[in-house]
Amino acid sequence: MINKQSVWFVTLFSLILVLSIYYITMQDSSLQNILNDIGSEVTTPVNVDVKESSLLVSLRVSEEEAVLKEMENYQAILLDTSKTTEEKNAAYNNLMALQNKKSDEEKIEKTIKETYSLDSFAKIKDDTISIVIASTEHSSNTANNIIRTVQALFDEEKYITVKFQNA
Repeated sequence: MINKQSVWFVTLFSLILVLSIYYITMQDSSLQNILNDIGSEVTTPVNVDVKESSLLVSLRVSEEEAVLKEMENYQAILLDTSKTTEEKNAAYNNLMALQNKKSDEEKIEKTIKETYSLDSFAKIKDDTISIVIASTEHSSNTANNIIRTVQALFDEEKYITVKFQNA
């Protein structure tokens, strides 16, 4: 059954999507005026220095695109009036499963970053977890420790692979 929380989620997601499309299709002069107005308010320069492997970035972007496409499909089912309640419930459950999977992946990456100070990318598919580590040092001992640490996050047995890529 569709509840208020799912309706709000779909509503807010649609609003964000519409605003994003509006922002992308704005004329350059309007955008420049907005940026100039904002720029005049900022008095101190802000330097952001993000160092992350381009491999990890490309993996994250491709995974995000796939997840967004799946989410759009499920949301289309939720909004389709010709779909049955069972189909809408299945789409809602799949949407929640996608969000849970994404949060588990982020939890794994955060744990690896905090425990081993390594940048990583985690992907969960069924009971398989694939982890890519951006590091020039390839250590089987580190890989084994990462596998044990990640397995400790889950109650059920997972098949975990760790792959090292040069940063």
